[in-house]
Amino acid sequence: MIKISSLSKSFGRFKAVENLDINIQRGEIFGLVGPNGSGKTTTILVLLDILDPDPGAKITIDGKEIPKRINEVYHKIGFMPQELSLYLDLTIEQNLKFFGNLYKIPKPIIDSHIQEVLELIDLTEYKKRLISKCSGGMQRRCSLAVALLHQPEILILDEPTVGIDPELRIEFWNYFKKISKEKGVTILITTHYLAESINCDQIGLMNKKILISGTPIELMENVRRLKNLESLPDMEEVFIHYTHQEKKEKKLGGIGR
Repeated sequence: MIKISSLSKSFGRFKAVENLDINIQRGEIFGLVGPNGSGKTTTILVLLDILDPDPGAKITIDGKEIPKRINEVYHKIGFMPQELSLYLDLTIEQNLKFFGNLYKIPKPIIDSHIQEVLELIDLTEYKKRLISKCSGGMQRRCSLAVALLHQPEILILDEPTVGIDPELRIEFWNYFKKISKEKGVTILITTHYLAESINCDQIGLMNKKILISGTPIELMENVRRLKNLESLPDMEEVFIHYTHQEKKEKKLGGIGR
């Protein structure tokens, strides 16, 4: 569904993303996992044709070459940015109607789409509330509802659980799993919360490039075996192991040169 190869992105002399490769299957939840500044958001902005990649990158979404054919797939994508992108002086329902019109959802069905996402995200009883009067968690729910409103085949979520309480974080992951399993939605999600990456079908541990990818259990089992641990390590220990391994490889490479 989403294929990226040899993706790099530079800002002057600073390399934000370096030779990144990922392959996301249809209906899969794929997590780009890494600390702040590891290039996750930059990767998404390139994928959405908001930023231009360095020469040599190859990107396809649903078989369409990006950015050349981006207009053919935009309608299939729902995007939830890291920052709030709602109108504070409108209600939840009014925001959804506004974005529904931007998505060009036909007027006869826009109300049913709004009702469906309100029910899914548990916002029905608050739909008349101004965004400015909503809690941070409720605003994040509404942002997710906007991304889901046009029933996209692909959902791109940039740090969707940042700044919300643990209970709502669990609810969000339940939503993601539900739409992935029941509707076959392909989900690309970025997070720096290593513990929650266990919810993904596949993850790529990222530090400007993909250090390693696989299922969370596979990566934990690899580190358990390599370090002769009695039990599975947590994802934080997994990430530390692979970042340390990368540093060693860079050091050895420098000596070799």
